[in-house]
Amino acid sequence: MDHFEYRRQELYCDGVRAEALAAEYGTPLYVYCAETIRHHFRQIDEGFRAVGLPPLICYSVKANSNLAVLRVLADMGSGFDVVSGGELRRIKEIGADPEKIVYAGVGKTEAEIGLALDAGIKLFNVEAPSELPRIDRLALERGKCADVAIRLNPDVDPGTHRYITTGKRENKFGIDRDRARAVLTEAEGLRGVEVTGIHVHLGSQITDVKPYVQGVETVLEFIDSVPGLGDRIQSLDLGGGFGIHYEGSEALPAHHCAEALAPLLVDRELDLILEPGRFIVGNAGVLLTEVITMKKSGSRSFAICDAGMNDLLRPALYDSFHRITPVLEKDGPLHATDVVGPICESGDFLGLERELRTIEEGERLAVFGAGAYAFSMSSQYNTRPRAAEVLVDGDDARLVRRRETYDDLIAPEREI
Repeated sequence: MDHFEYRRQELYCDGVRAEALAAEYGTPLYVYCAETIRHHFRQIDEGFRAVGLPPLICYSVKANSNLAVLRVLADMGSGFDVVSGGELRRIKEIGADPEKIVYAGVGKTEAEIGLALDAGIKLFNVEAPSELPRIDRLALERGKCADVAIRLNPDVDPGTHRYITTGKRENKFGIDRDRARAVLTEAEGLRGVEVTGIHVHLGSQITDVKPYVQGVETVLEFIDSVPGLGDRIQSLDLGGGFGIHYEGSEALPAHHCAEALAPLLVDRELDLILEPGRFIVGNAGVLLTEVITMKKSGSRSFAICDAGMNDLLRPALYDSFHRITPVLEKDGPLHATDVVGPICESGDFLGLERELRTIEEGERLAVFGAGAYAFSMSSQYNTRPRAAEVLVDGDDARLVRRRETYDDLIAPEREI
């Protein structure tokens, strides 16, 4: 359920007309639905609680870091998974509980580790052997002892795109099982860190429960294979990666994963941490764009829009599919149309060979599944201002990030 629907052939976000939003705030425009965000958060929370696995949900900030979106989640009681000092700064800005912050990321700088220690976060996910003594030293300098979780690389293939797979041995993420044992031995001699958890994350857009089961089995076997480790480990962080609907109904409900994992975990005395991002916000956002030019070249028809790969990089980067429909539906024959952007790159497209009714210049299109890894990955390529963002909550719509201006683009250089 995403609270985007057509009423009398017109797209609505909850109680607000998408056409009215485009007219008021211009395009390209990201539109997020607060109730969809809440709905998907509850799906995970209730699904795992129902099988006896109450989770600490730490929303993955990298998916969508808009402050208004973060506040919606904080109001739901969410914790947060951050991977940079900048993301930590955003969480501090909304006043969220630092005891619900997990710091992940393969390349934490000393400055970032220091910021996290000073903030009093819940724990660090350690991704490399050399990271452990670094956190230890910085914690001791502050008179602290930091809780850490070892991110185990289980060598599990989740069957997703190679760019969003993170749990295979050849990926840069985590520590393989043999090296993890040595890290645990080293940790016993450190006074500034305490290993209290194990972390595992397989990748993104996972639409099958089998990789999760395999990953958890691997982690539990590892814990049981290290003498005394089971007595020290308090938490198991399973990461995120739950898939969403892009083309049709490919995603599984969250409770399916919970039900599959319950037999493995319900009798273990482990606090469960989950780090969903895409699942919560992916289907909660659409990108509205206006068609600038219609043209033909050979046998192909192009709808050239004011949104491009600088606004939504996923199709060019991952060859990802996003459903595209007119904001105002109409009757007529279908035509294969390439929906492309204004960027000077052949890879600048939103969707290729889409069956759309005759499109006219000035019409507006909606690109669905654009709530995650969309604005957060956007850029100013071709010196184009980044889009505005609007949050809809029931019948209320408010601007939560203004559109950048040309002055914004050159200000950091002008001030030098």
